[in-house]
Amino acid sequence: MNKRQKNKENIVLHDIFDIKGGGERLAISLVHALNADLGYGKHSFNSFDLSDEKIDKIYNLHLKLEFAGLKTWALSQLFSQKTGFLRDYKKVIYSGIICPLAIKNHQNGGNYYYCHTPPRFVYDKFEHYLRQNFLPQQMMMRLLVSWFRPQYEASVALMDVILTNSVFVKARIKKYLNRDSVVIHPPCNIQKFQHKPSQGYYLSTARFDALKRVDEIIKAFIKMPDKKLVLCSSGVEDKKLKKLAATAKNISFTGQVNDKELSRLIAESIATIYIPEDEDFGMSPVESMAAGKPVICSGHGGPTESVIDGETGLYIVESNIQQSLIDSVGKLDVNKATKMRNACENRALMFSEEIFQQKIQRYVLD
Repeated sequence: MNKRQKNKENIVLHDIFDIKGGGERLAISLVHALNADLGYGKHSFNSFDLSDEKIDKIYNLHLKLEFAGLKTWALSQLFSQKTGFLRDYKKVIYSGIICPLAIKNHQNGGNYYYCHTPPRFVYDKFEHYLRQNFLPQQMMMRLLVSWFRPQYEASVALMDVILTNSVFVKARIKKYLNRDSVVIHPPCNIQKFQHKPSQGYYLSTARFDALKRVDEIIKAFIKMPDKKLVLCSSGVEDKKLKKLAATAKNISFTGQVNDKELSRLIAESIATIYIPEDEDFGMSPVESMAAGKPVICSGHGGPTESVIDGETGLYIVESNIQQSLIDSVGKLDVNKATKMRNACENRALMFSEEIFQQKIQRYVLD
């Protein structure tokens, strides 16, 4: 823990640093944009090394309980009861689902909520997550949601300003929380991604989760044995997806890779594929475009706010996903993808760290 500057006025509060994900990246970007300290419920070695970020003071609440469901309850207790340090700050910026419950400890100052999404397990995807559990877990989940939802909504109602990552999520915030919000798209470190000549494969970096629909990508490429697909990720559906692709010689898995290797895989692809269901925003398309690589993406949700159909990628048709993927891959060959390079790189500049910082500062510091 580093010594805090005496004039520090802002702190970012984030749920947990469990992985190297978009939410974690954004919390770090908020810290730098606002010259803020940082608090969180837990940090894992699988996430970003915060010692590299030159943060003046860090508060780790040291979440211990990891059991699904009880983890949410335990984290709620930590943010509600162990965040008295927020009173030392003029402004608190909340980034996550559970941390807004800490607002009860910061009644005399500015409260800003960067809402990545109203919790999906509480609202629009409740039934989806319920079906993934057996009956005892389902009962626990119903109890958890009935306990958590009113506290979350009461906390959000106290926020001075709500910021969010996409127009898509803005509508969800209005629907479920009846609050207006300001869209500030997440930032991308554009300089990390470079264009390289294609090595003849299409790339998916989506997490192996049912909502990411990686299985649909695999099924489409099984029908295109002359087209190569590289899957660069992991997740709860790891075994299922590898079994599905077991006989397909044109499909390969890399597992999780470091940032340098990920940049190389994107740089040397023909194009990337990213087709999640109801995605909040999605940084993968922006990273792809930063490397001058077009994106075959969902025709709804967050990806449509970064990818321009026909200019920096192609939207799939939801009514027939596999055939639409096959058609899109057929259209987006190496020559077509190369012609989109300049448009992709220019589009990615709209999501730079500099633009993000300017917009955040305008709403929080001015």
